[in-house]
Amino acid sequence: MKTSNSLWKGRLAGEIPERLAHEIDSFETDMALRKQGKMDERLFAETRLRRGAYGQRYDNGQRHDGKNVQSMTYPSGDLTKGPMTMWDAPGMQRIKIPAGGVNAVQLETMAEVAEEYSDGIAHVTTRQDFQLHYIHIDDTPSIMRRLAAAGITTREACGNSVRNVTACPYAGVCQDEAFDVTPYSRALSRFLLGHPDCQNFGRKFKPAFSGCSQHACGLTSMHDLGLIAKKADDGGEEKLGFEVYVGGGLGAVPYQAKLFESFLPPEELLPLAQAIARVFAKYGEKKNRNRARIKFLVQDLGIEKFKELVMEERRNLPFDPRWTEYVTDAVASRESPLRPGGEAIPLVSIGSSEAFERWLKTNTRPQKQPGYRTVTVTLPLGDITANQLRSLADIVRRFTKETVRTTVEQNFVIRWVSKSDVPEIYGALQAVGLGDPGAGALVDIVACPGTDTCKLGISSSRGLAAELRTRLAEKSFQMDEAIQGLHIKISGCFNSCGQHHVADLGFYGVSRKLGGYAVPHFQVVLGGEWEHNAGSYGLPIAAIPSKNIPQVVTRLTERYVAERENSESFKDFTKRIGKAELKKMLDDLTRPPAGAPDRSFFSDWGDPREYSLGDLGTGECAGEVVSPFDFEMAGAERELFEGQLAFEGGQPELAGQKAYRAMLLGAKALVKTQAADISDDADLIVSEFRSRFFDTQLFWDPFAGGKFANYLFDAHLTAGEPYPLDRSRYLLDEAQLFIDAAHSCNNKMMTAVRV
Repeated sequence: MKTSNSLWKGRLAGEIPERLAHEIDSFETDMALRKQGKMDERLFAETRLRRGAYGQRYDNGQRHDGKNVQSMTYPSGDLTKGPMTMWDAPGMQRIKIPAGGVNAVQLETMAEVAEEYSDGIAHVTTRQDFQLHYIHIDDTPSIMRRLAAAGITTREACGNSVRNVTACPYAGVCQDEAFDVTPYSRALSRFLLGHPDCQNFGRKFKPAFSGCSQHACGLTSMHDLGLIAKKADDGGEEKLGFEVYVGGGLGAVPYQAKLFESFLPPEELLPLAQAIARVFAKYGEKKNRNRARIKFLVQDLGIEKFKELVMEERRNLPFDPRWTEYVTDAVASRESPLRPGGEAIPLVSIGSSEAFERWLKTNTRPQKQPGYRTVTVTLPLGDITANQLRSLADIVRRFTKETVRTTVEQNFVIRWVSKSDVPEIYGALQAVGLGDPGAGALVDIVACPGTDTCKLGISSSRGLAAELRTRLAEKSFQMDEAIQGLHIKISGCFNSCGQHHVADLGFYGVSRKLGGYAVPHFQVVLGGEWEHNAGSYGLPIAAIPSKNIPQVVTRLTERYVAERENSESFKDFTKRIGKAELKKMLDDLTRPPAGAPDRSFFSDWGDPREYSLGDLGTGECAGEVVSPFDFEMAGAERELFEGQLAFEGGQPELAGQKAYRAMLLGAKALVKTQAADISDDADLIVSEFRSRFFDTQLFWDPFAGGKFANYLFDAHLTAGEPYPLDRSRYLLDEAQLFIDAAHSCNNKMMTAVRV
């Protein structure tokens, strides 16, 4: 049986392409050299990242299923001989799935490696990839070979490279698309994989395709390179092309992609992408990783200058026959059904049940091809077990020609299901625990790995997602229709891997003090838009203790139902209500319950560790003492919130000024912990902050470095310059992150004093 991936065109399953076999051999050699101390750790880190091998958090000793990580077998033995390293502790393997397309053999291979090398669970990501957690780096070459034999690569799944090329999972069957973008996404993925012009980036580069502008399936607005299918009339002849966007991205500070070209012919797709890669490699930041994404380059140069540089590169590119060959090869490969289309879905036996009716409504959608529907397989938290993967492989063989894809909402879609087979495929999915309803609805919550496995995790995104899903599932089908269609997305930190910026209800993890101790919180982000390819980004409203977030969801959704006007969207509703009123209605949730709170309030969702009531004391939590730091930080947060209100009210100049002022007050709050009589002079505050906290690396994130301090330095350097709309928006995001980092810095200093 031939695999569907063009990298393995003409090869039988079980064979490994010579080039990939050589690369895996080379990686194994690099591992041996690193173990012998003959390769620098920084060089080896980038080498393994470009093959999808990540380090993983292991400090909490717990897995997301509650099992103890330290009960697992480690390759180098006794963990008591000093701190664990990547050679001792489990890590993560990311696996690249271009456009999310997999076949039955690949699903079965994923099941085998998940079972043999991981914890028996494969995780679908928000970029249509797979991730395996709790793997050992010594096993990664074997994993890579097993996957390569099934037509799957881990090459450039991580690192400063072109990441997985994503595409709408409904491409080719969607009723609203201009045309099928699948072949073009696969051609681009094939062309850029390992391309020499893509090996010298300062950071990662993420492309995405969408078949239309109105839906969210491609999310092109938040990508480094976004391509939307478009048709044009050329003298009565219909032409296919792409609307091209560049410079989008979420991360700590989200940027909306800029229009680069309104209509790009398909034959120019690969050479233009190559030219953009060359400009990014040549002019993109290399030293400061915090400004090394292409969004910063586009912002600094301006879209016109950036386009000028790209088109100059395009003119100078020598002709490459692959530009047309790869596209021609991909277009020639078309999906087809296994069974004839049905005229109607037979509502008999299992098909007449209430559960089936719910599933049918949320988990199926008609294709543009008459007689067929696309079926969505909902994966809670994006997880699927090895046995479920095998069952899914059997199901897609039975009902389709193995036409299944992963989605950016961490699910699967099975395409080309005959209407006549819908009740039967539901029964088959239900029998193996894959028949949950609610796909794309409020209950279908997206979450990054968070504190379960990610080294950057601050709060338990998966723990909160699981709790919200449990609560919402109990009453989801009694909810108002408008509520069922909302999206909840959760990130464990500010980096937006859970895409919280584009959710109706977004949350990202932060740390705050209660009673003198750090307590897990989430920032509530409102105003984002999932539709229109991630049409707009939300802004933070308030930091709420993790245990109060379910009440946040309840209050906001209930008020939306009660007060929305006609068919008003949640985004428009929050804009009309205004941030001041929204903050006011959540204000009491920023504090612990009255009286002595239950001790579980001071722990995170799904984390067995708790804070002891005996350790809490009666400090600020009881309102008896307000430290100088907390007093100044209250002013900083007030200034920031007023800036958000100014931005909401169409006053970007005032918003920018207040965002800068908020950072100054946050810096002053920290300086006052060491020098109580610091004045209000901005130059002095910045100078003292730099010498006391930046130069000493007290204000230093282990993974972001001095990124957040540089937000203040840059804002101070440009203070007095105009604040146009884009700049004030970015400054508000940066100010929020600076304030969060100031809280974390103070928490760390207090912990060090207690120890």
